[in-house]
Amino acid sequence: MADRPLAGRTVIDLTTALSGPYATLLLAGLGARVIKVENPLTGGDSSRNNAPYLGADGLTLARHGDDDMSVSMLLRGRNKQSVTLNLKHPKARDILAGLVRVSDIMIDNYSAGVMARLGIGHDWASAINPRIVCTSISGFGAQGGPGSGKAMDTIIQALSGVMMTAGAPGEPPVRFGLPVGDLVAPLYAVIGTLAAVLRADATGQGQHVDVSMLGALTSLVACEPFDAYEKLGLPMRTGTTVPRLAPFGTFPAADGWFALCGPTDAFARGLFAAMGRDDLAADPRFATRDARVANAGELHALVASWAADRPLAAILDALTRHGVPAAEVREPGDAVRDPLVLEREEVVPLEHPRHRAGHRPGQGPQGDLYGTGVPIRFSASESGLDRPAPGLGEHNAEIYGGLLGYSDDELKALAGEGVI
Repeated sequence: MADRPLAGRTVIDLTTALSGPYATLLLAGLGARVIKVENPLTGGDSSRNNAPYLGADGLTLARHGDDDMSVSMLLRGRNKQSVTLNLKHPKARDILAGLVRVSDIMIDNYSAGVMARLGIGHDWASAINPRIVCTSISGFGAQGGPGSGKAMDTIIQALSGVMMTAGAPGEPPVRFGLPVGDLVAPLYAVIGTLAAVLRADATGQGQHVDVSMLGALTSLVACEPFDAYEKLGLPMRTGTTVPRLAPFGTFPAADGWFALCGPTDAFARGLFAAMGRDDLAADPRFATRDARVANAGELHALVASWAADRPLAAILDALTRHGVPAAEVREPGDAVRDPLVLEREEVVPLEHPRHRAGHRPGQGPQGDLYGTGVPIRFSASESGLDRPAPGLGEHNAEIYGGLLGYSDDELKALAGEGVI
């Protein structure tokens, strides 16, 4: 792994669930050594108890065997090493301090104030290792938030306004099926962490990186001028089409759905040609972009009527031949099996660490599961998630013994006391 961009960097991973583990997954895929610290008293990362599971019996909704592993952990734990440590035990800080001395980064996604209460925040860590970068991902930021200050993806989606950007006017709020609040924050966390590491390399001084889920998602909502739309009387929620960019949206075919994007004059003319309606290009209602926007309802109704009884393949062929950006609306299972994203390793097969050939009839190897890769390609470096997720505490001896120098007897004693 020496040819990976973050080779030689060590990350202490104090995260659980999704937002934090996705950040450390990316760092691991970029070549960092990620040491995942898990609570031995709770069974480790909460993701370890998320159904479904994969094991000797294949894919199941309930855990059947001792080594069945949650698909969530199979995905989020790759390329990481797992150690156990009860951070509430008085002796835990000394062990964590040993990890801080040899690490470049420490990441947590506790609620605001938890790290300080545990006595392991950035001030403590920087006194041990001035270069360390401590990154915190939380619902509302280091200052805390309303109520309990705790947040999950749906709470963040609700507060960010994103739920009211999808669907049609008058419809109930739409929760995005993808947990965007949980997934956007770690992207910013990784950007901030790497920027702080570069700064530490230059100055010898680390710092605290503070990313909030609410701020990360709301900042993306603010990328679209929804305030301006509202002041001009334009609907913010437009359902399956986007009138201000007409022709633009998703439409049903006889056997599926397709998306098309035709906001320019050239794309609109291509659409009209594909429909066999070249005359529409000269129609005053549709001849210019502003005219098409003003008459978006009529235009989209024409597209819908043309497509309704045509096969999806024929529609896409006609639109493609005339240079119109268009695509099938896929099911997620089909999308993650796209040969292009698989060839680029932006999506990769998931493997159980021990039952790599285990499957039920008709399921294929490992249950035929796919998960996120590292969607970044380098010209002179490699990246990848090519090692399966670890078992809980699988690397205690390697990390505590080999890296920090604890003897076997010391490790047994710490285990007996409930420290690790």
